[in-house]
Amino acid sequence: MEMANVEETMRELRESYRRRKTRSAAWRRTQLEGLSRMLKEKEAEIFKALKQDLGKAPEEAFRDEIGILWKSLNLTMASLEEWMAPKKVPVPIIAFPTSAELVPEPLGVVLILSSWNFPFGLSLDPLIGAIAAGNAVVLKPSEMAPACSTFLATHIPKYLDHEAVKVIPGGVHVAQILLDQKWDKIFFTGSARVGRIVMSAAAKHLTPVTLELGGKCPAILDRLSFSMDYQVAVKRIVSGKWGPCSGQACVGIDYLLVEEQRVPKLMEDIKIHLKKLYGDKPLETNSMSRIVNKHHFQRLKKLLDEPGVAATIIHGGALDEPNLFIEPTILLNPPLDSELMTEEIFGPLLPIITLKKIDESIDFINARPRPLAMYVFTKDESLKKKVVAETSSGSVTFNDAIIQFALDTLPFGGVGESGFGKYHGKFSFDAFSHGKSVLRRSFLTEFSFGYPPWNAYKLRFLRAAYSFDYINLFLLFVGLKRS
Repeated sequence: MEMANVEETMRELRESYRRRKTRSAAWRRTQLEGLSRMLKEKEAEIFKALKQDLGKAPEEAFRDEIGILWKSLNLTMASLEEWMAPKKVPVPIIAFPTSAELVPEPLGVVLILSSWNFPFGLSLDPLIGAIAAGNAVVLKPSEMAPACSTFLATHIPKYLDHEAVKVIPGGVHVAQILLDQKWDKIFFTGSARVGRIVMSAAAKHLTPVTLELGGKCPAILDRLSFSMDYQVAVKRIVSGKWGPCSGQACVGIDYLLVEEQRVPKLMEDIKIHLKKLYGDKPLETNSMSRIVNKHHFQRLKKLLDEPGVAATIIHGGALDEPNLFIEPTILLNPPLDSELMTEEIFGPLLPIITLKKIDESIDFINARPRPLAMYVFTKDESLKKKVVAETSSGSVTFNDAIIQFALDTLPFGGVGESGFGKYHGKFSFDAFSHGKSVLRRSFLTEFSFGYPPWNAYKLRFLRAAYSFDYINLFLLFVGLKRS
């Protein structure tokens, strides 16, 4: 796409927004219903596109993308009028007689730049929020999932208002052209490196941004007395590492912290659960996604080829470059200064870091950039409180992994280098809205204490009003405390 085409697209979108066609609840609901129909009517084609781009099985595709989008759409359509309604806010007595409210209004024409690892979920979930909030939208899906990008560019115009919602596919060149435009909001999902580019471009126009980035999400495995609890924990760790897109997920477990004495037993049990989930030959299973492309395959291979890293592999390590598969691989205490331990892995490699005592995990995590998510497997209430009080992350989940992403009632987002801003459910609506403050004051009564000429009586009146001292305020008002 050339600059002239983008500029024409922007003019059409701004004209649609200027004519206020995106403002009505009816328009918003129609678009949301169109998305819902697309997901249901084109499910087989969506499965096919995800299989082609990432090797995802239909069950995984439904669990991680389509099902979550259904849930998000149902909640948004059921709550739309409530979210759109002005919200009354309390007014202090000093402002009497006054009423006030917050009125949610759309930001305008917004840009959504999505990622490739969940190409439907990470494109359409923000789109749901942007439409619900009444914006005109450009969605640029990732070129690294070409079949999914083509699907979105082909079918969204058939189901949604093409004058106000547009899909612009393309690579880095197209992204740069889009970032050169003036937007009213940019929502980006991807790496911290590209996030810095997006933020720099947005700064030219003082455009607000939401950055959904990543980071090295740690998991802590504490002592668990009951065998059943322990086995469930190991199963959830295995699933939280290799289950979502073969570890190509920003919320996936990046590395595991455990007491060193527990490693032999842990390794036995991880292998058992890997076999249950992915069979004896994981590279031949239909239950694991493949690496997205050759570039990322080579990036992961390079992590394993670093000095001192290969020697720490204690399970897996097999590579199938023609088919872009990497066997679930576990490394024990790789060098902490290696890229494997300083960069987000985003693949099926799990470093296990051993500690003398599990309490040391707090300092280990705090010595590194704040992660998007933390996972702590423990029944120790004091450790739970310590993790919540003494660490910072986008979210903390106890005794499971990934599940927090599916909860519409919890905001999803990072902190620090893992991103800022949040979405999901009502938080998506808020991410694309401006809460406009509206105050209504009556002409009925006019008090003189707020105006010159000043005197000691007016100062006492103001002191009582601002400190909510209603008794003295009343006495001053009726003239019983003038002296």
